[in-house]
Order: sequence, then structure tokens, then C-alpha cells
Amino acid sequence: MNRFFYLSFSFILCLSVIFTLSSYKKQLPTVVPEKVMKKTYEEVKTPYKYGLVLVPDSNSYKMDCPTIFRKDNMWVMSYIVFDGRGYETWLAESKNLLDWNIKGKIMQFSDSADWDSNQKAGYPSLINYDWGGDYSIKPFDGKYWMSYFGGNSEGYEKGLLSVGIAYTCEDPAALHNWQRLEKPVLMSTDTNARWYDNSTIYKNFIIEDKKKLTGHPFIMYYNARGDSINPKKGAERISMAVSDDMVHWQRYGSQPLINHHKGISGDAVIQKINDVYVMFYFGAFWPDQKAKAFNRFACSYDLVHWTEWKGPHLIEPTENYDSLFAHKSYVIKYDGIVYHFYNAVDKLGNRGIALATSKDLGKSEVSFKSGKESEIK
Repeated sequence: MNRFFYLSFSFILCLSVIFTLSSYKKQLPTVVPEKVMKKTYEEVKTPYKYGLVLVPDSNSYKMDCPTIFRKDNMWVMSYIVFDGRGYETWLAESKNLLDWNIKGKIMQFSDSADWDSNQKAGYPSLINYDWGGDYSIKPFDGKYWMSYFGGNSEGYEKGLLSVGIAYTCEDPAALHNWQRLEKPVLMSTDTNARWYDNSTIYKNFIIEDKKKLTGHPFIMYYNARGDSINPKKGAERISMAVSDDMVHWQRYGSQPLINHHKGISGDAVIQKINDVYVMFYFGAFWPDQKAKAFNRFACSYDLVHWTEWKGPHLIEPTENYDSLFAHKSYVIKYDGIVYHFYNAVDKLGNRGIALATSKDLGKSEVSFKSGKESEIK
């Protein structure tokens, strides 16, 4: 009897431990305390604007959306370029994060029969997001991956834009064309589209959910426009989808993660500082903000529930080169310095990649090459 009681008690104890461990994820706080938010702001702020680090040859081209990773002791930046027809995806490289050399295109316009023939705005996936880490890009299933938004209409973000997935078995830092899945993986016309993404889906960024806090190994953060009554006039909000294999994706939840009801909240990029996940994103055309476009952040313990920073913008227009918009960030920490890359747009419509830092590194000598009004029709 005593032996039976002991075995029963041990079995119940094991079940209790298993249940406790399995429910740990559910017990993570859904709100990040104000003192943690303030500490995060002090850690990530970049008050010193270094200036432009990458600009197009003329104002006929618009550079946008930097994504940074490290490969073989070189820094690699993917970015997108709009030339009047649509977006293509390019690569640049650097030894010091300040001086960048353009390498060329990795996704470009294609045959008119393709669903993404005129738009391929790409963002490399599965980059190590540990704050101050190595920022390496990780393969999965023998491939490197990149999400992108694509479409077959010409013009600035025109027509039906959807999320596609590209991949390569070659070096992701080397110049070559990435292969693409035949069909989009997320569309605003999907039968299960949510009220907040039933018009247009824009930038997307994929990370590995290392602890499977969502129950899936991969998370895609994306911003989309939609509305339950009038989709084309809805706000742009940040939402998420999940995947087990990087190919098949499903929307997660029934509400957006960041929603300001007016204007734009978009272009989420994730970093992890100790046990806090930090989402860097931009806001634009918010009724309660004087600046037209600016960079913000939010924090989370579970990658799903996000507490927004209520204090000063991380980046906002202050200089001639970013006098119209200062937005769309990619923030990393390397060798004790925080580097905040962002999209800078001046009042003439010149658009390039700028940098702000946590320490004064002097000033860039790069400047926009065209002082004329935009030639894009």
C-alpha cells in the first residue's frame, strides 16, 4: 500500500511539474512596467545624427527600408529602390557600418505573367536579434529566406500587394537572384483575411520564435491597411502571422498588435534586450503628433502583447536631409554603440538611408546628389 501510494504521489507530482512548465508561457506578463520602458529608452536612444550613408544617383530613384545582417566579417544591408515602375531589392556591404558599397540587385522586375512582376520589396529573414549579438543570418531547411511584398501593378505601392517568400541555397551576402515561391503566402483577398488587412499588405519581417511562445517556430510581423466597413480608407496597423516551415503561413489572433486608428503604424523590426523583446516601428500622420513621420518602439515579454513607449520619438525630422520624413528603422548594437538606420526624406522628395548613433561619430559627407524636384511621374 505504501509503495502504491508513493508511486501515485510521484506520478501526480510529475504531472504537476509538467503542467507548471507547460503553462509558464501563459504566465508571462502582458504589460511591460514603466520603469522597464524607461530603461529600454535609455539603452536604445540615438541622439547623434551621423547623416546619410547611402543615397541614389539621382532623385529619379528612392531608397527605402534598410535591413542589416553580418556575414563573414562583413555587414550586409538589403534595401529597396523605387524607380517609378515599382520596387526592386538591392544589397550593399560595409566593414564599419558607416561606409557602404552598393553591390546590386537580388530581386528585380520580371516577366509580366508573374504575380510580382513589378513589385519585389524584400527583407531578409531569421537574423539573430539578440541585442549586441553577432547579427548573423540563420538558414532553415538548408536555405536562407527572405519575405517580401509584391504585385504586378506599376507605380508607387499600386494595385494588389501581397506577401511572397524568396529563398536561396547560396551565400545570402553574395550578389545573385533569389528564387521565389510560385504564389503569395498572405493576401488581402484571402477568405480568412482580417478586418485590419483586407485592403493592402505592406512590409513584412520574419524572426525565429526561439521559445515557441506562439506555439510556432516562426513569426512574421507585417503592416497592412484595412477596415471592416471601407477597406481602402482604413488605417495601417501592425499584425502578425506564424509558420512551422517558412512556406505556409496563418494569421495569428483577431486583432492588430499596434493600432493607432489613424495614419500609419508600420515596419516592425525586433531586437531582444535581456528578457524584453523590443519592436522598433514607425508612425506617420498621427493626428496627435506634429512630425509627419517618426520612429517609435514598443516592448513585450511574449512577442504578442506589446506595451508602447509614451515618451519622445527615437527619431524625428530635424535636419535638411530628413526634413519631411524620418522613419522606417533598423536598430542594432555593436561594439558598445547603438546604430539606428532609418529612411530619410527631404522636402524635395530625395529619399535615402540615414544613420543616428548613441555616441558622436562625427558627420557623414554623403549628401543627396539631386537638388531638383522628383522626376518620377
